[in-house]
Amino acid sequence: MAKTQNCPISRSGSISLRRVAKSYAGRAAVYPLDLDFRRGEAVALLGPNGAGKSTAIGMMLGLVTPDCGDVRVAGRSPREAIAGGYIAAMLQDSGMMPGVRVAELVRLGERLYPHPIPTNEALDLAGLSDERKRRVDRLSGGQAQRLRFALAIVANPEVLVLDEPTRALDVQGRAGFWDSMRTFAAAGRTVLFATHYLDEVDENAERVVVIARGRIVADGSPAEIRKRTGVSVVRVTVPDGHTGLDCIDGSVCVDVRGERVTIKTTDPDATVRAIVTGPRPWHDLEVGQQSLDDSFLALTQAPDTQDS
Repeated sequence: MAKTQNCPISRSGSISLRRVAKSYAGRAAVYPLDLDFRRGEAVALLGPNGAGKSTAIGMMLGLVTPDCGDVRVAGRSPREAIAGGYIAAMLQDSGMMPGVRVAELVRLGERLYPHPIPTNEALDLAGLSDERKRRVDRLSGGQAQRLRFALAIVANPEVLVLDEPTRALDVQGRAGFWDSMRTFAAAGRTVLFATHYLDEVDENAERVVVIARGRIVADGSPAEIRKRTGVSVVRVTVPDGHTGLDCIDGSVCVDVRGERVTIKTTDPDATVRAIVTGPRPWHDLEVGQQSLDDSFLALTQAPDTQDS
């Protein structure tokens, strides 16, 4: 695996947004928000379609001008940070010149930045060394995604922004991509990524920021996000049926699949006590947190709240 050079690191936080807001045709896309991403963090930015996360990312990259507030990247304006190679992005459906060969395109990107990593290292890290002579317009969907990754990391940025980076990749390709990302981030870089694959969040993010309706509704570790809804999951095998389990105090919903019963509850102690002391036989009792998927849905469908 290629070793990347150390990028120029600023003394300030990697990204800082202060009271930034954006509206389109009089409709708010992002309400005034304050947000910091610290150096070396791996952060997942989550939200349903239309939540405002793409607008927020656009403001960080200088692609969208906020109506008010201030955005700083490595202590600079977003456009200064882009030009200096302090921040780079892998965006959905970013265009690439047809007819150009893979290595030629990455080498062109290398020449744009003051502190790049060598083209060969970027290709190696992106898993494209064997495709270096292939024309860009003859790449598969997964190979094109890896090329977008190479074009982002060749800048040797302090901050790397990834928008749905594993779209069009199969399971093996997704695993390989995140291995490469972790290698690249190991030098203390900040990685901010948006994804609809929440298993990727569990495995690769130390912090999760959830945006809904233009506001931050949750900000914390994956475990903290699960706890925000106050719902736990109790699973138990009940051979003689689940009669009465949906009437236990705190039960939110009960799902039955054969003899296996899953109970979502706001009072797991009461649920376990009712099962253990009840008249029905049971075995294989488990208590755990709600899944990140369920927590995400609950947070983004709830009435407007601002994370404190």
